[in-house]
Amino acid sequence: MLNGQKRWLYIAVPIFFFWFFGQIDKVGISIIQTDPEFLHALGMTGDDKNAKIGLLSFVFTIAYGISNLFWGFIIDKLGARKTAIAGLFVWTLTMITSGLANSYEMFLISRVILGFGEGMMIPVSGKFISNWFNKRELGRAQASWLTGNYLGPAMGAVVLVLVISLLHWQAAFFLLAAFNLFINIPMFIFLTRNTPEEHPRISKEELAFIRQTDNEVKETTPSENKSFAQDYRFWIVWFGMLVCSFLFFGISIWLPTYLIEAKGFEKEGMSSITSLSWLFALGFVLACGFLADKTRRPSLMATILFSLTAVFLAVAIFIPNPILAGLCMGLAMGCQGGVFHLSNMLMVKYSTPETAGRAAGLIGFTNIMGGFSSYIMGWLRDLSGGDFSTSIAMLIFAATLGLGAYLFSIKREAAELRLSPIPVQKIQV
Repeated sequence: MLNGQKRWLYIAVPIFFFWFFGQIDKVGISIIQTDPEFLHALGMTGDDKNAKIGLLSFVFTIAYGISNLFWGFIIDKLGARKTAIAGLFVWTLTMITSGLANSYEMFLISRVILGFGEGMMIPVSGKFISNWFNKRELGRAQASWLTGNYLGPAMGAVVLVLVISLLHWQAAFFLLAAFNLFINIPMFIFLTRNTPEEHPRISKEELAFIRQTDNEVKETTPSENKSFAQDYRFWIVWFGMLVCSFLFFGISIWLPTYLIEAKGFEKEGMSSITSLSWLFALGFVLACGFLADKTRRPSLMATILFSLTAVFLAVAIFIPNPILAGLCMGLAMGCQGGVFHLSNMLMVKYSTPETAGRAAGLIGFTNIMGGFSSYIMGWLRDLSGGDFSTSIAMLIFAATLGLGAYLFSIKREAAELRLSPIPVQKIQV
């Protein structure tokens, strides 16, 4: 059954769980920060409490973004497998430290270390995908791990609310540490290798398919002598990811608080809409993975998604119905999930297997904007007495910047498609 398809088991499955649990680690704070006992225990009270809450995500994403550059070079030297295992050990320890934290400052430091530990996730995934999959499979291969990126928080939101309700906020962190220690680390040790050539269970036929090239691939792949940094389209993708990170973290980190404090939801309703929002993101990822491979118009798709994000956010401000407002926020977040997927696919397209780690590191660095977004939104809430309207208006402006950036690459993309049209499949009767 897996003959010729083992790359999906040995690489796609570990990366799926890598992101499934890693993303719960990363965004689980958005759920935990709604727990009054957690806020009281760590001193996040008073007039500046929203700025303090935002600072938790700020320091995490700053460390996460900067470390992406560091990890990108390390991965190109040591390989994705060893780097992933090392990073997993780091963030497992920080989960334990977070659960043991008894002060705001101690918890803040644990978030910084967690950011450095998880900073290798995008470069590791990009390197594995570049080494293990044929160029024609990039959309589906990226979707396989981005599925975990959104399915994890969708399920994790419900699990974390349940764990906090039945046990304690500290138990949530210990549970996340156990997931990494007993599931993620063993999978990378026993299943993965840096390249298919190193794996004893990959057949010659599957290896030949992975390394297969044709005229279409050669036309759309940078030459070995040309660096991805010399392609202006890479920098459009990079800027688009800056905007995407600003939007995605701003929405996802504050969505549970928005639902409870601005729209009056109970915790059960909050967790339901939060989970649904992550499922929206998963739906956009799967749709973009399919459509990008079929249409070969990822830049056009990213332009449309930025437009839809601005529309959904605007509706969320003006619509009075709390359920519809929450759903619109979730759909806006989902659209940015699609942009995130397309950006990583384009990153692999514009780089080579030898430079994929560095290119992914630069893309991962853009997560630094998520920290600014979460902190600025908290600061604006404190200034406006807890109101979210100003913060959401800021996100709408950011979406228009992403839309404008991708407009510059649509013409080039259309020209490439005319030079190498999508082959028409013959239908046999």
